[in-house]
Amino acid sequence: MTGPEVSVLVAAFMAGLLGSGHCFAMCGGIAGSLGAMAALPGHGGRGGFVAALQFNTGRILGYAALGALTAGALGRAGGAGGVPAWSLWLRGLTTVMILAIGLHYLVGWRGMAGLERAGGRLWGRIAPFAARAAARRDLPGRLLLGGCWGLLPCGLVYTVLLTAASTGSAVHGGLTMAAFGLGTWPSMLGLTLAAPSLAAVLSDRGFRRFVGLSLVLLSAWMAFTLWQGVSGAAHHAH
Repeated sequence: MTGPEVSVLVAAFMAGLLGSGHCFAMCGGIAGSLGAMAALPGHGGRGGFVAALQFNTGRILGYAALGALTAGALGRAGGAGGVPAWSLWLRGLTTVMILAIGLHYLVGWRGMAGLERAGGRLWGRIAPFAARAAARRDLPGRLLLGGCWGLLPCGLVYTVLLTAASTGSAVHGGLTMAAFGLGTWPSMLGLTLAAPSLAAVLSDRGFRRFVGLSLVLLSAWMAFTLWQGVSGAAHHAH
């Protein structure tokens, strides 16, 4: 992968890792209910761990599928429409989205909150299906429930999803969202297994601001390299 693509994966992973507190609020009930299976008759500690693993695996697979679909669709749209310099526009959008993630953790910027309101209408259609999946206490039910969770009205998830879409490649879009899901994995799996201590570490204000600043600087570097590429191409054309 090229440098900017690796940068996108790093940004997505860090967004997921630091977004764990948000994940606790959004997903805590589901994860906690799965962990409670360990206390049910016939379900030992291993049963609770397996249930948690199945749910979180479905969640990450759902994220990856969304990333692949949106990125593939956006990439094809530019090609079909014959948009000039489409790849440069996508790289510019990627830079802006990483900046948005960085500002979210650096100064608490909530500029993408409007996406949650739009996503709420979509979740209204998905919720009945998710409820039926939750009623099943088996592997398919937990995987489906985890997959549905990627469509929750969550501004952070949608911001990273737009970042994934901006790669313009189904493979890279899927990898970006998978990286985000893997970032949430330690704390979400820990929450399911009643080990929330990781949340306290990740919610440290200084640490979050440090990562936010790092992502802002990363977006500045990406913007600079993009400008260099455009300027170099223009100079070569002359």
